[in-house]
Amino acid sequence: MSVVGIDLGAQSTKIGVARNKGIDIITNETSNRQTPSLVGFGPKSRYLGEAAKTQEISNLKNTVSSLKRLIGRTINDPEVAIEQEFITAPLVDINGTVGAEVTYRGEKQKFTATQLLAMYLGKIRDTAAKETRLAVSDVVISCPAWFADSQRRAALDAAEIAGLKTLRLINDNTAIALGYGITKTDLPEADQKPRRIVFVDIGYSDYTASVVEFKKGELAVKGTAFDRHFGGRDFDKALVDHFAAEFKEKFKVDINTNLKAKTRVAAAVEKLKKILSANAQAPISIESLMDDKDVRGVMKREELETLIEPLLQRVTLPLEQALKDAKLKPEDIDSIEMVGGCTRVPSIKDRISKFFGKPLSYTLNQDEAIARGCAFACAILSPVFRVRDFSIHDIVSYPIEFTWEQSPDIPDEDTNLEVFKTGNVMPSTKILTFYRKEPFDLEAKYSKPEMLPGKMNPWIGRFSVKGVKANPNDKEHFMICKLKARLNLHGVLNVESGYYVEDVEIEEPIPDEKKEGEAKKDPDAMETDQANGSADGKTPTRKVKKQVRKGDLPLSSGTASLDEAAKAAAAEAENAMFMEDKLVTDTEDKKNELEAYIYELRAQVDDLYADFSSDEEKAKIKDKLEKTEDWLYEDGEDASKAQYIAKMDEIRFVAGPVIGRYNEKLEEERQARLKIEEEAAAKRRAELEARKKEEEAKKAAEKPAEPQDTEMSEANGETVKREGVEEAK
Repeated sequence: MSVVGIDLGAQSTKIGVARNKGIDIITNETSNRQTPSLVGFGPKSRYLGEAAKTQEISNLKNTVSSLKRLIGRTINDPEVAIEQEFITAPLVDINGTVGAEVTYRGEKQKFTATQLLAMYLGKIRDTAAKETRLAVSDVVISCPAWFADSQRRAALDAAEIAGLKTLRLINDNTAIALGYGITKTDLPEADQKPRRIVFVDIGYSDYTASVVEFKKGELAVKGTAFDRHFGGRDFDKALVDHFAAEFKEKFKVDINTNLKAKTRVAAAVEKLKKILSANAQAPISIESLMDDKDVRGVMKREELETLIEPLLQRVTLPLEQALKDAKLKPEDIDSIEMVGGCTRVPSIKDRISKFFGKPLSYTLNQDEAIARGCAFACAILSPVFRVRDFSIHDIVSYPIEFTWEQSPDIPDEDTNLEVFKTGNVMPSTKILTFYRKEPFDLEAKYSKPEMLPGKMNPWIGRFSVKGVKANPNDKEHFMICKLKARLNLHGVLNVESGYYVEDVEIEEPIPDEKKEGEAKKDPDAMETDQANGSADGKTPTRKVKKQVRKGDLPLSSGTASLDEAAKAAAAEAENAMFMEDKLVTDTEDKKNELEAYIYELRAQVDDLYADFSSDEEKAKIKDKLEKTEDWLYEDGEDASKAQYIAKMDEIRFVAGPVIGRYNEKLEEERQARLKIEEEAAAKRRAELEARKKEEEAKKAAEKPAEPQDTEMSEANGETVKREGVEEAK
């Protein structure tokens, strides 16, 4: 099973996987390390990721972007109107949530933002599975810190529809901080001053700044602030507006009246903006933009900075707010880590550096830091990998309160309570206590709606507590109800469980402070009855009341999450579309295979197969190829997969005898080669064996004779040799 982290961006998505004792960013089918966050719809199938980008210009009305910025919203949200400026497909209301209306398979269809995101996540799942060659289930997905409860629930629903199990929905900057800290071996110890880092992430559509404190084995987010409409696309829009006016004046073309022309200009100014990050000026040139007119222009970096000055004036605002929330000053910060494509803009870098009065740091990969952090978070939560222990303490972005109806038996009861405050540690659990005689409801909502992204409904959920009743033995007594409210790893609020307790009177020993003090002074003193507190040896006790859990309370809830039936229906629809896409892909492959085979066989008839076919057979094959080719480009343009397979079989039937004779000849030649090779091998083996025997015989002939007993005599003396030993006499 793979361990996958997904950096879900408004423009593109990066996928990190844990493997090779580290984190890899994997590539998609076009070998790119990032996949466009686009979903498109065509006459036969959907286009996801790279495929959607390829046909975007020709299919603008059926291509949807900014997927993560649409989920969890309603069509009346002012933020949706802003998104429509960047999305070419029309946005519509679908049962109270925003979605898009497109033409798919020849019909007008509507898809909710959650469905659209599920389609895209399915593509990301398949890309990861293909690259890792493993099933993908457990994932960690990034989201902006400004996401409210409904947006987080929509992201989780989309992942579930796509068949993914989200181990954690992690804030972008928290993922960056994790990727930064988990690899550091020089972090301060628990009793030392923490290392304070500001992470600045300016991406395609938003800007987030976080103050994070690091100690060995842990990170704690101390303050996070954001600007939801400060990013690359806002710079692009300023450039598009500038060149729209320039082209109208110089070349008499109004791109605001032509969506395709405006989109082409947007793509061109994005390239121009990147060039200006490293150069003093950059050209722009677009052929046949409108009315067969070519347009061109030049932009200097100073002109760009003038255009985006209103944006640049907001650069330091998130930094000031994040430091304020963390109760710190710029001089308290040890380092400023820059992440995101827009942090390459020189004027932005200059202003942030001046604000802190120190140089900026670029030790992290600006484009892939979030994906790496998500993969680390997934590895920590997954049982598949062993990872260094590292604790993550995130914070609550918006305050949450509970409200309820006042009990008629408690006239002075408060009816609301702010349970989770801004800056509280997350995840977090709170126990709420209620005194009731009958079932009751409570609602959770954001206590400061003005802080939410856009004019979102502050309502989070309604929770009904069942099984509450008065004590049958005493109708005047309340049931003491305890509810467990939890803001979980995803930043989603739920009332997870409920139970009731009773005050029970129990006896407990009374500690004798005097005797305990004496015992501490003289630990070796003998224990006596008096030391235990009474002459008869009994320990004195007292009666106290304690709350004891007596049983569970059933709960039912209503939240922004899709119910199980709706998720099952959406998953079924997604699976059906996936199978349709697969069939279209397979059909296209068979069509291409047939076309390639026609051209290949036509070239081989008079070349490769020339000596294995008669003139009649050649003519018959060529005729069949010609007819099939005519069919392919006329009636067979939109044929089924089975028809392409059948046409391929027809050609193979006609050409089969010729190809068979050719293959037989090849087999004969192969067998002949094998025989020659076997004979040669046998000959070499025989020669080696003969040479071996010859060498052995030669060695035997050259072997020296063994020494023998001899007797020798001389006139002046005698020398005796026996068994190689010489003795003089």
